[in-house]
Amino acid sequence: MGTDREATGPRNVGRGLDREVVVRGALRAIDRHGAQGLTMRGLGQELGVEAMSLYRYVTGREDVLEAVVAHLLDGITEGLDEQLSSSWQGYLQNLAHTMRELALQHPRVFPLVATRHPAAPWLRPPLRSLEVVEHFLRTLRDFGFSDDQTVSVYRSFSSFLLGHLLLEATLHGAETSPVEEPLDEGGADIPNRDEQVELAADSEVLRLRPKLSEDHGEEEFEISLETLLDRIELSIAQ
Repeated sequence: MGTDREATGPRNVGRGLDREVVVRGALRAIDRHGAQGLTMRGLGQELGVEAMSLYRYVTGREDVLEAVVAHLLDGITEGLDEQLSSSWQGYLQNLAHTMRELALQHPRVFPLVATRHPAAPWLRPPLRSLEVVEHFLRTLRDFGFSDDQTVSVYRSFSSFLLGHLLLEATLHGAETSPVEEPLDEGGADIPNRDEQVELAADSEVLRLRPKLSEDHGEEEFEISLETLLDRIELSIAQ
């Protein structure tokens, strides 16, 4: 198929194309050139087809970018090491290293994961997938964390990942400036539409949504800063 080799020129028909092929082609293109340079015409050339053929499977560039992010996060929780995740410390270590591996494998794609709007405004990147956040909240609950403790850990863990991995991706050539404002291209899954998010009745995300929606930015900043100063003081005292 056209996805298994470099395209030498556009074909007039999209034989072998489907949505997954288009998304994988976009992932390859962004890995090489960054999200800023992704165009439907360029993606068509990547896949060896006219750009018009792509619109059978995606609604436009915004839809493609959202699909690339969903593709990267798909299966994150299923790939975690069950033995390592037998404690809450091991689970967080496991998830953090999995996300770091993703960032290092796709440094030019990771800013999309880290900076684009999550599925709902009360979720935080880079754990922007409802499935990943649901797994995170349920896991900490099963380890005996209270609701307040669970949400606090989710906030601090997300902030740690976002800051560290976005910086690391930048050092590996990522561009962190916004791609563009999302455009509704006639059916694209535009994120951050709170009223359109469907959650199961027993969802932990739904149950903890009020707490997830609270703004503790100033408090979190002060705690993180104090922790950093404590670490510096300990380091220079040794």
